[in-house]
Order: sequence, then structure tokens, then C-alpha cells
Amino acid sequence: MNNQPTTIVADGKLKTCSGGLKHVEAYIPSDCIQNHASNLLVLDNGDLLCTWFGGTQEGIADIHIYLSRLKKGEKEWSRAVKLSDDSTRSEQNPILFRAPDNKLWLLYTAQKSGNQDTAIVRYRISEDEGYSWGPIETLFDQPGTFIRQPIVVLDNGDWLLPVFYCIISPGQKWTGNKDISAVKISKNQGESWEEYEVPNSLGCVHMNIEKLDDGTLLALFRSRWADHIYSSHSTDHGRTWSEPIPTQLPNNNSSIQFTKLNNGHLALVFNNMNADNCTERRLSLYDEIEDEEDMDILSPNQDTPEKDDEEDRAAFWGAPRAPMTIAISEDGGRTWPYKKDIETGDGYAMTNNSKEKLNREYSYPSIKQSADGKIHIAFTYFRQAIKYVCVSEEFIKA
Repeated sequence: MNNQPTTIVADGKLKTCSGGLKHVEAYIPSDCIQNHASNLLVLDNGDLLCTWFGGTQEGIADIHIYLSRLKKGEKEWSRAVKLSDDSTRSEQNPILFRAPDNKLWLLYTAQKSGNQDTAIVRYRISEDEGYSWGPIETLFDQPGTFIRQPIVVLDNGDWLLPVFYCIISPGQKWTGNKDISAVKISKNQGESWEEYEVPNSLGCVHMNIEKLDDGTLLALFRSRWADHIYSSHSTDHGRTWSEPIPTQLPNNNSSIQFTKLNNGHLALVFNNMNADNCTERRLSLYDEIEDEEDMDILSPNQDTPEKDDEEDRAAFWGAPRAPMTIAISEDGGRTWPYKKDIETGDGYAMTNNSKEKLNREYSYPSIKQSADGKIHIAFTYFRQAIKYVCVSEEFIKA
């Protein structure tokens, strides 16, 4: 593969691509050097919204939240609109939620530079389909609270928001070794929340939840150990969860997302690889923006990242983030027989630096289906742009 720096032209224009069955793709417009961690939402009127964070580099305080819109029937994504602007914090991992009262929520994290253990969760509300937004408020102020996946409205009307906690030992920097997951549940439309921890969830993060046809809840997790996607179930509206167990699907310590399709099938987007054959690893997600003495990148002959006395494993950072794969399950997530790569490459992720255009990852996907059956996907492309792809289930199974 040609590893020379590549510049992405993000003009927002939809392009129809052939190759078997047709699909549509575009690079969503942004003026930021780095663009990452997108999330999609289909509105009732057929418009499609995409939110992500952009700036110079993840973890730095010039990272803010952006939003673009693809109006129904149009052929071009709108220019990005900035929806946050705290000059003292890196604002990351936005999600969009359409409440039953039709108000649109934007939630995101806000952390001090390079320290996920300082993150809090903020939100804004729109009452006009995302064209204007109310004031920025704090939803959760416990340091280290992180989000990535959307709120789920349960059959009993409760709202369920998956969270994970970035935990450190005293005197140490955050590396992900101690992260755990929980769910926040609100019975009063977000005014107050109760928390329920996922048992033995160490290293299982980015909890993504969907309601299955039998009424149970299925959760899939990213793994800090870069080994497998993990799964858990709940049969009591998210109050108790089974201990996460590894699935047959690999994970490289990068985000995943799945959604329930109109026909009851599940569609998952993920990097179809893990760290089994990796010969390089990074110290942490933020090793490039920490102090000089902490900026080393491990070679195959160096020690693994330091663990404290209570830990048996260290989070694996730097595994390649490719290919970007979509999979279909017809049996509630037990098996995923249909898989198709929508991007291939070496997925080089040993750097987050977008200024020099050295990163070649495809990562942090989002997936939603609209009423017309189209499957919409957005993901990070080389940390330079957010790429949008629209496919059908037939495309995946072909």
C-alpha cells in the first residue's frame, strides 16, 4: 500500500459507486484538521444528522462538537456547524437522541487536556430539529464519566444511557486499564438518573444496547484488551446485566456500533481484527500530547505499559483500525454469518496526529436504518474526515 500522506477532499457531495450492487458515499464537510467519533440520527422527516468532534487533535482543548445535515432528497451534506466551545476542555464523543416528546438531545463529554478521568457529560436540547439549540448544561458531573452510544427508550418508557468510567490509580495517568461500564436509567425524561453497574465489566467499554424481539436487551462492548467484542444481556429493563463474555467477533480496542433493522435483524459495524498478530503498541491514547518523557511508542522489544499492583492486564493501544466491516445477524446476535468490508487498508493507528496525515485508520462507526430500508453508516476516515456510506441489506449479503 502507498503510505504517503493522503489528503481527503471533504465536499459533502453524494457519489454513487458501482461494484456488485450500488452504494452511495460522501465525505462530510469540515474545516477541522482532525475529525473523529461520529454518530448518526435519522429524523422523522427523513433528514439525516451526523455529529462528531473536530479540531487539531483528540484530547486537546481546541476539540469541539460539530453537526452536519443531509436533507431528505438532497445530494450534499451541509457545512459543519459548531455546537460547543469550551476553550478549557476537549469536547468529545457526541451522541444524538430523539426523545418521545420530539425534543432533540445532544450529549457529549468534556475533559481537561489528555485526561479522560476528568471528563464530565454535558448536553443541549433543540426543539426545531437541530437548527437551533438551548443552553449548554451539565448532565453528569462525576469526573471520569464517558459516553459513546445512544440513549435507548425502553418498553416501560424509561430512558437508558450506557456510560463507562475512566478510572485511575492515585499518582498515575489514565491508560484505560481500570475502565468499567454501567447504565444510567431515568424514569422522568432525563430529570434524574439511577445507576446500575455491569458486573465484572473491567475493560468492557462503549456499551451499545438494543432491544431484541423477545423483550430482552443485548449489549455489545469494545474491549480494552483488543481481543474480542463482548456481550451481555438484561431481562429486567436494564437493572441487572449478565457478566460480559467474549463473542466470536474480534475487537482491536476501537469503537463498534450495532442497530436493530426494520426486519428484526441486527447490523453491526466494526474493525474485523484484533491485536493477536500486532508487533507494535502505544503507551496510551494520549501519548503524543503528554509530557516529553511520556511520548515513547513501544517497539516489539520494549516492555508493555505499566500496570499497578491490582491489575492483571494492560489496555492495548495502537492495533490497526481496519478493515471497516459490516455484519448481519438473523438470530439476535448469536451468530454473524454475513460480513462485508466497506473499507480495507493497513489501518495504521500508531499516531493520532492529523497535521502530518500519517494516520490511516477507519474507526468509530455509527449505523442507523431509515424507514425506507436504507442503512446509513458514518466513520472516521484517516482521522481527517467523516465518511458517509449508504447501503442495503442485500449489498451486505451479496
